[in-house]
Amino acid sequence: MISLTPITQRSIKVLLVEQDQDELPGLRQALGEARDGRIEIESASELSEALKRLSLPDSEGMVTFERTYAFAPDVPIVVLTDVDDEDLAVSTVQAGAQDYLVKEDVQPGLVFRAVRYAIERHRLLSALRSLSLIDDLTGLYNRRGFLDLGGQYIKLARRSHRGITLVYLDLDRFKTINDSLGHHVGDRALLRVADVLRATFRRSDIIARMGGDEFAVLALEASGEDSSFLVKRLREHFSHFNHSNRDSYQLSVSIGMARDDGTRNLPLDDLLAQADSAMYEEKRAKRKVVAR
Repeated sequence: MISLTPITQRSIKVLLVEQDQDELPGLRQALGEARDGRIEIESASELSEALKRLSLPDSEGMVTFERTYAFAPDVPIVVLTDVDDEDLAVSTVQAGAQDYLVKEDVQPGLVFRAVRYAIERHRLLSALRSLSLIDDLTGLYNRRGFLDLGGQYIKLARRSHRGITLVYLDLDRFKTINDSLGHHVGDRALLRVADVLRATFRRSDIIARMGGDEFAVLALEASGEDSSFLVKRLREHFSHFNHSNRDSYQLSVSIGMARDDGTRNLPLDDLLAQADSAMYEEKRAKRKVVAR
């Protein structure tokens, strides 16, 4: 499998992930002879070695591609395989790969074209996708992005036998901030919420602004973590923000969560409904306290 960094005028950086070290000289030659000095090649024999920053377990076959793509959708991927299977090739491209090459057919010109085209196609698709899946204000996913990617994320959790937590939160007294301080301050408060969420969760988790002052996060549970740990860490980060915040408002959020430990097989809509309901229960409880 080949992962590619975005193309630059100077060179193309290629990471070869290949367990069979005997394959590397031929692949290096096929890439290196394509254009003088325009391709920088690094290699790794295991997924963990290649993608340490993503904290991915090692795997084999198409699972390697699925996990890499799920955790690094911003990296264009070309799959190199011994398997000459047209149906598998089509399925792989439909799943997100930019190209599928059979090793025995690899030629210098073919590889270079595949690399160039993969980068450009991925860049175009990313630009088009961002127009419909990204929230303009915060840069997080929007509701559509959350729903589109969330289903894939849940499938990944089930394949890797990991629990998954959906956190849903609402910014308390947001209307008061807008009415008393102005909408520009309200927008800044929403940006601060987005910053706290990014600081709390992993880059691979799906963080979205669902609309207005409501946000959602879909997070894979790592070893030693569970849903209560994630929510506790989130509340601590909001508390830390408020202690250091110099603006004329404090961030108070109501949080609800839902969890699937891998045995319930709950669809995303059910998890979302449960977390949303739990969030409103907390918000109602706060209002009762204020009313007293």
